[in-house]
Amino acid sequence: MSLVALAAAAAMVALPIGEAPPREEAITAPGPLGALAGTWARTKPGAPIVLIIPGSGPTDRDGDSPLGITAQSYRLLADALAERGIASVRIDKRGMFGSKAAVADPNAVTLDDYAADVHAWIAAIRAQTGARCVWVAGHSEGGLVALAAARQPAAICGLVLISAPGRRLDVVMRAQFHANPANAPILADADAALDALAAGHDADVSRMHPVVQRIFAPRVQGFLKSLFALDPARLIAGYAGPVLIVQGDRDLQVSVADAEALHEAQPHARLAIIPGMNHVLKAVAGDDRAANLATYGDESLPLAPGVAEAIAGFIAAPR
Repeated sequence: MSLVALAAAAAMVALPIGEAPPREEAITAPGPLGALAGTWARTKPGAPIVLIIPGSGPTDRDGDSPLGITAQSYRLLADALAERGIASVRIDKRGMFGSKAAVADPNAVTLDDYAADVHAWIAAIRAQTGARCVWVAGHSEGGLVALAAARQPAAICGLVLISAPGRRLDVVMRAQFHANPANAPILADADAALDALAAGHDADVSRMHPVVQRIFAPRVQGFLKSLFALDPARLIAGYAGPVLIVQGDRDLQVSVADAEALHEAQPHARLAIIPGMNHVLKAVAGDDRAANLATYGDESLPLAPGVAEAIAGFIAAPR
């Protein structure tokens, strides 16, 4: 499909914005030990519905995290999609927040576990809505989960990959470490940990820098190894359904080059580069890193112009 390089171009295919606010209610899906929890933003019966998969770490269904992120990106996206006639379900990951009872240990997880939860959600959504299929939208690491889930494409309408890595995540993390000059004291240890985990081995971080010990703590190494083993370009190349790749050009964590790598691997995908958008889907004016990061804690800022239009227009497009 064609390259969508500007948000304005995506806006031309957006649906009319309705006046009524979205109606939200709780929704659950079965987890291993207890229920998985989410929020259903409803629109009219029969509307397309999208499952929003959160990004890395303790990120909740609204896009917030106790690590200092309060941008409410997923809630804002759900509201904007509902205004354009697209229903959504945004979720808490197994073992976290409303899904705390689903597993005993939220760190004892693999990418395949999260992919299995996606299919549990799809089944639950279809049972409650009668939908023939569900769109799957993954943000950041959630994009990798979406790609992993799409290895079993039944009942998936298509994928929306938002700020999703186009390279193995160990490669992305290494680039992130090296891009920040403040990380100079930890680079040798971070590289050593990444080397071990990418090779499928445990990393002995006991004598490494305290920051590296926290990031690569033994309790999360199993999950990281499962992430590092996944090649997103290979997975997207093997998926035959509709795909939208959404990427901001002010993203400090995932680059336009990642989005282009995904598009190169699957040329039938549509690529939307959103001018000025950062990793939490907010607009930033320049290259100032501190100003960019400040948006991570500001829920009052709206979504970057064009992102909701691009997603709603893609989902609603005739096929």
